[in-house]
Amino acid sequence: MKTRITILFFALLMSVNLGFAQEDNQELCMNNLSMFDSYVKSKKYDDAYGPWKIVREKCPKFNRAIYVHGEKILKHKIETSTGAEQVAHIEDLMLLHDQSREHFESRYSLGEVLVDKANLAYKYRKVLNKSDQEIYNMFDEAYKKDPKNFKSAVGLYTYFSLAVDLYDAGAQTSDDAQKMFNKYDDVNEIIEKRIASMTTELIKYAEKEEAGGTLTKTEGRYKSSYESNIEAFENQILGSMDKKLGDRANCDVLVPLYERDFEENKTNSEWLQRAMNRMYAKECKEDPLFLKLVQQKNTIEPSADTAYYLYILTGEQKYIDQTIELSTDPLKKAKLYKGLANELKSKRSYGKARQYYMEALKLNPADGSPHLAIANMYAASANSCGDTNFNKRAVFWLAAIEAEKAGRVDGRLKKTAAQTAASYRAKAPNKTEIFNCTCAGEVIKIGCWIGRSVTVPKG
Repeated sequence: MKTRITILFFALLMSVNLGFAQEDNQELCMNNLSMFDSYVKSKKYDDAYGPWKIVREKCPKFNRAIYVHGEKILKHKIETSTGAEQVAHIEDLMLLHDQSREHFESRYSLGEVLVDKANLAYKYRKVLNKSDQEIYNMFDEAYKKDPKNFKSAVGLYTYFSLAVDLYDAGAQTSDDAQKMFNKYDDVNEIIEKRIASMTTELIKYAEKEEAGGTLTKTEGRYKSSYESNIEAFENQILGSMDKKLGDRANCDVLVPLYERDFEENKTNSEWLQRAMNRMYAKECKEDPLFLKLVQQKNTIEPSADTAYYLYILTGEQKYIDQTIELSTDPLKKAKLYKGLANELKSKRSYGKARQYYMEALKLNPADGSPHLAIANMYAASANSCGDTNFNKRAVFWLAAIEAEKAGRVDGRLKKTAAQTAASYRAKAPNKTEIFNCTCAGEVIKIGCWIGRSVTVPKG
């Protein structure tokens, strides 16, 4: 009995001490959190390091600021140190990325953490003595384990760039080339999904503005962020990837490769799709193999893409109809409409091209490029769609108005749209000519395929 009382007494004493220890830790962590938070906000990262380290070690789950601010603190330490000390800070930041997910799993996806570590390793690859293959494997782990959260634009480009570098450093066999092309397609598909996701959000804002609404400050910030991110992915990352790939994927390389592998893959829908996409992108559509690929894909799995390619190859209207019928995804359909419009525009079939550009705008009003294309067609038709010299040049007002629409709906095109509109207005009748014709405010009907009206400016 005495023994039991003794055990209970010690258990009670231990629980009381533990409670006091936890309270002490809470207070210690709260005070140090307040200190390092203040120091970080003042960018005094060296002063923040000590109190931050205490909170990180004593209360790793206390507050997410441990990991948000900790990344800033350690990056500063890395940038202001050298040698073994710098390596230690880099490795500590790697560990911090792991710990962020360990203690706040819902806020840090696996893909995000793995890509952050891979980006860090690539940036300091010389200091860490990491090979291209080792760093590629880090990115590849992120792609294989959590591609949905592989969102870093820099990381995606680096991942593909390393694949090309490894190809260049290797035997460069046709199998190696196929692996490199596959990686291009893997990364490209991730980017396309990211762009589609952001475009879907942009459309909501475009529709609100088109309906006469005004975006809130928060919506405006999101809109600008989505636009800049889409521009980065489309113009910088995808463009850089194509530049990096260069002549490694020209027709002389692609045709023998796809001829060799055709029989083995003729029932593989993904392989056929990627092969015909690559040949089309690299201007290899004149080669008989391109038609062979498209026809085979159309046989086993008809799609909007194959119908579109068949239209490009044959020019037959039935394939335009099939393209539209088979396309169900709104953004992909908008892209196909725009592709069809571009083809018709290149053939100077302006009326039909405008029809498809307008359909593209209905599905994706956040993309202002169809407005610029229509403006360009108006300007190109000025000489043939007016009955007098004044009326011919009045077409440029219509072109300017259309160009300005591009800048209103698409922030990425604001500068280009403004410059284009200004150049068109410069070609329209000037103030003196308007004064001499005494026609300010009058409506001019523009004929031929345009079939629109424009009002002569008063001022």
